[in-house]
Amino acid sequence: MLCGRWRRCRRPPEEPPVAAQVAAQVAAPVALPSPPTPSDGGTKRPGLRALKKMGLTEDEDVRAMLRGSRLRKIRSRTWQKERLYRLQEDGLTVWFQRRIPRAPSQHIFFVQHIEAVREGHQSEGLRRFGGAFAPARCLTIAFKGRRKNLDLAAPTAEEAQRWVRGLAKLRARLDAMSQRERLDHWIHTYLHRADSNQDSKMSFKEIKSLLRMVNVDMNDMYAYLLFKECDHSKNERLEGAEIEEFLRRLLKRPELEDIFHQYSGEDRVLSAPELLEFLEDQGEEGATLARAQQLIQIYELNETAKQHELMTLDGFMMYLLSPEGAALDPGHTCVFQDMNQPLAHYFISSSHNTYLTDSQIGGLSSTEAYVRAFAQGCRCVELDCWEGPGGEPIIYHGHTLTSKILFRDVIQAVRDHAFTLSPYPVILSLENHCGLEQQAAMAHHLRTILGDMLVTQALDSPNPEELPSPEQLKGRVLVKGKKLPAARSEDGRALSDREEEEEEEDEEEEEEAEAAAQRRLAKQISPELSALAVYCQATRLRTLYPAPGAPQPCQVSSLSERKAKKLIREAGNSFVRHNTRQLTRVYPLGLRMNSANYSPQEMWNSGCQLVALNFQTPGYEMDLNAGRFLVNGQCGYVLKPACLRQPDSTFDPEYPGPPRTTLSIQVLTAQQLPKLNAEKPHSIVDPLVRVEIHGVPADCTRQETDYVLNNGFNPRWGQTLHFQLRAPELALVRFVVEDYDATSPNDFVGQFTLPLSSLKQGYRHIHLLSKDGASLSPATLFVHIRIQRS
Repeated sequence: MLCGRWRRCRRPPEEPPVAAQVAAQVAAPVALPSPPTPSDGGTKRPGLRALKKMGLTEDEDVRAMLRGSRLRKIRSRTWQKERLYRLQEDGLTVWFQRRIPRAPSQHIFFVQHIEAVREGHQSEGLRRFGGAFAPARCLTIAFKGRRKNLDLAAPTAEEAQRWVRGLAKLRARLDAMSQRERLDHWIHTYLHRADSNQDSKMSFKEIKSLLRMVNVDMNDMYAYLLFKECDHSKNERLEGAEIEEFLRRLLKRPELEDIFHQYSGEDRVLSAPELLEFLEDQGEEGATLARAQQLIQIYELNETAKQHELMTLDGFMMYLLSPEGAALDPGHTCVFQDMNQPLAHYFISSSHNTYLTDSQIGGLSSTEAYVRAFAQGCRCVELDCWEGPGGEPIIYHGHTLTSKILFRDVIQAVRDHAFTLSPYPVILSLENHCGLEQQAAMAHHLRTILGDMLVTQALDSPNPEELPSPEQLKGRVLVKGKKLPAARSEDGRALSDREEEEEEEDEEEEEEAEAAAQRRLAKQISPELSALAVYCQATRLRTLYPAPGAPQPCQVSSLSERKAKKLIREAGNSFVRHNTRQLTRVYPLGLRMNSANYSPQEMWNSGCQLVALNFQTPGYEMDLNAGRFLVNGQCGYVLKPACLRQPDSTFDPEYPGPPRTTLSIQVLTAQQLPKLNAEKPHSIVDPLVRVEIHGVPADCTRQETDYVLNNGFNPRWGQTLHFQLRAPELALVRFVVEDYDATSPNDFVGQFTLPLSSLKQGYRHIHLLSKDGASLSPATLFVHIRIQRS
């Protein structure tokens, strides 16, 4: 990297002397949070400064939420309790009453963890149990992750609307906040909490409390020295500008300052040409002087600097904390891939036992599980269909204690929610255990509820040579099911040739003889249901080699993870070639009683498109799935690498060839890591960072840094990790932060996973996610990434 002095020599002599003046004006950063004041808008509520910064203090809906509402929480026909719900002054959390007092952190939920707010009877719970309340008075708050929906009824329709509108405004404002604004908001929240007597002055005891809240265990002597240096009034209290000075010192980013000064030189501001040099060193595509000037206008906070096309340290930090400074290529966050190739050329986000919200032995079945899967970009969902009472097919995990839901209710959920996030086709994978009559009922529900969404006949040729593309099937629903063979039995209803019964058989091995009669019924196929299996005809995989005659792209095979792994080991390249023409679905073994997952990476390595996971079970497997489908607009379809799309491909994931790429990641620092045990003030994390590579077997590896003792606020590492990759186009990179423990397994703090092909080089921030995939903002890692391709 070139030194700042050499860069200064390159600056044209005619550059205006205003740079030094601007640097003097902004010597103190301008984007740090202001301290609490005794009065805010005529109130004694310093916490409202956070809402004021969000521009929502005057909003009538938000004001009503601040006052609170008595809303009736509905769980069942008999459990319907009135509770007080009130927005907190940080604008980020909602407090609620509990019948049994618990820890303070269990009396709130976070606005950023809300997936959706639905009006009326738009949840399974309210449709079943909310009949006594008018739809206009009802709302459902659906959360990300595994937290159950909150079904509520307000005293009046207007009060319900206030919460619907108010939460929408808060969520929109939160989404629009920059990382620096989130940090500002975060600090205000902790300042308010640490100011125990709400006098807007901070004693040393309150400062120590603040430090523990933000996850740093600072030496008492050092903390007191810093406190005394900021206590200019010498009264053992920090207030106003003194608190601001303390925060500035606490929030300093020396590593960013060093980078900034290497490029800015002595006058401590970046000109557009100097910013361009930084962008070029970063390896930014399209780095031009015009682009540098544009970035200054977007991210610089000081108007004088902006007018003179100069960037201060604050503007530089704003840029690096923005999506454009993140590790994920912002160009990959929208649909950027070719969506006109056959379906077999894409990885397709797929769910197993989609109806379950918990384990496959005694868990709850719910239509909400389908809604949540669609909200995560899932495009292939599973329906285990069984004979139900009154001629109505039901869905549940057969011969277990899981609860049952109606088939028609699931299809209604598909109609209402399948295309909320992504416009690309949805595949309904039917595991059919019904007799002929209820199969006909299934076909009727599919046709009448889905209407024109449902694909009932081929788009062009009835015997296509390749599958249609996602673009051709936008907004359409495909049925994956068994197809009647050409030969029929005497009554016109053919018996199945036992194709595509592997999944049922895997589970039937564990069943007893009492289910034999129902299994015999399920071997028959209704013509009505058979007709709907157009492009996804369930077929047992008999050979990997092309059968004589015309290709059969519409045939889909389902394999257990065990059988798929066996094929990968024994016939890797043949399996890859098979998956260039036809869809393959892989599902977890039935022995995974707690709905655990397998690693999907092995299956993607061989080109399997429908790698089905239990979406309700968090873990590294679902992190990989989320990382794989994070790109391409999170639409649920990701184009496979070229080596997995060519019919004559020579690629074998077991033998990928020599290393072709070197990945170097220097782990520099972390910022504002979450406190794992908020109820224990003295519990501070000892963070370490692990970088994992998930790809072909020869590329799978992990390396980690040392741990930093008692600092989750601004730990520093400066350690570089190196990786050699043989198939970089398939690799996923997972950044994990853990709390080190010498005597027990490390605790998970946060993670972020993305494809190597979407990883940007240079100095980048990694924005961490929780186990459930929710944002941990403002928690970040700061790294330097270098990718060398041979």
